[in-house]
Amino acid sequence: MTATEGEPLDDYIDAAAGALRLKIEDAWRPAVRANLEVSLRLARMVDEFPLPDETEPASVFGA
Repeated sequence: MTATEGEPLDDYIDAAAGALRLKIEDAWRPAVRANLEVSLRLARMVDEFPLPDETEPASVFGA
């Protein structure tokens, strides 16, 4: 199944699956879309969080 005209998220799923050579079964598409919607919503929250210019990245500790 391919995305319908005007559905950019479905177009993205089709393009990403094609680039990765993944076959997405029709039955999986709603779950794939829901997961991507949640991931994008969380990424938007992180992107919109204001940080002052003097913010430094955390140190990296290894064991």
